[in-house]
Amino acid sequence: MEVIHEITPLGGRDVLYIADRHKKEFNYPIHNHDVYELNFVENAKGVRRIVGDSSEVIDDYDLVLITSPDLEHVWEQHECTSSDVHEVTIQFDLDISEDGIFGRNPFRSILNMVQEARKGLCFPMSAIMHVYPLIVGLSEIKDGFYAVMQFMTILYELSRQDGARTLATSSYAKVDVESDSRRVLKVKNYIAAHYRDDLRLPELASLAGMSPSAFSRFFKLHTSRNLSEYIIDIRLGYAARQLVDTAKSVSEISFLCGFNNLSNFNRIFKKKKGCSPTEFRENYRKTRIIV
Repeated sequence: MEVIHEITPLGGRDVLYIADRHKKEFNYPIHNHDVYELNFVENAKGVRRIVGDSSEVIDDYDLVLITSPDLEHVWEQHECTSSDVHEVTIQFDLDISEDGIFGRNPFRSILNMVQEARKGLCFPMSAIMHVYPLIVGLSEIKDGFYAVMQFMTILYELSRQDGARTLATSSYAKVDVESDSRRVLKVKNYIAAHYRDDLRLPELASLAGMSPSAFSRFFKLHTSRNLSEYIIDIRLGYAARQLVDTAKSVSEISFLCGFNNLSNFNRIFKKKKGCSPTEFRENYRKTRIIV
């Protein structure tokens, strides 16, 4: 099974592609694409949004930024009863990197946001309402220069809002971990390389040069998660990726990803993902097609 790799309508000299449409239902299969995408959905309560190994049922409004060419995503009808869902999809091709203008101070917040969005970045209602007039009015701007300037304003305003959260796990999205703390980064890199092993707090604390109790507090302060929760999320991300990309059995995947007990793996997976590993695999098969 292969995810559809969407060919963007953007030409080699284009910057923006804006699709502003009203839909009665979502039918498009799960896909990815080389260009960045900001996707806004209105009047869509009950729609299911899948981004990587994240699956959520959205409320009336949803706004997500995706900046990885490998991250699968789709919005599908699910339980939505609305007959007029408003969708604005903005695909854009910009060199948002450290080496260009976005690496300089006035644009730095946009660069940071785009890097976070490699895992999919979901914005809170306060941020959505803040840029709502700019998004719904974007397709009305006929002059390309002014359309790009308004879109840049949207990105900048979103980058200054609080409360955005990533969707896919870093292990599923194949994104290298980053951190403001070199100690935390060292431990995260070690976990990423040894997630199959029996990871213990004293060993990881030693890597950071701290006592176990001090490191536990330090790690939670920098990641907002307990160390054990972080390790489980990393393992589940790798497991979800293997469920999607391989034909290995659930039992084999559980042991390959550091879970010593199959029933424990099934229980934790269902608690975190809202479905069993087998159901997760089947859900992806239902939304994927062979190409």
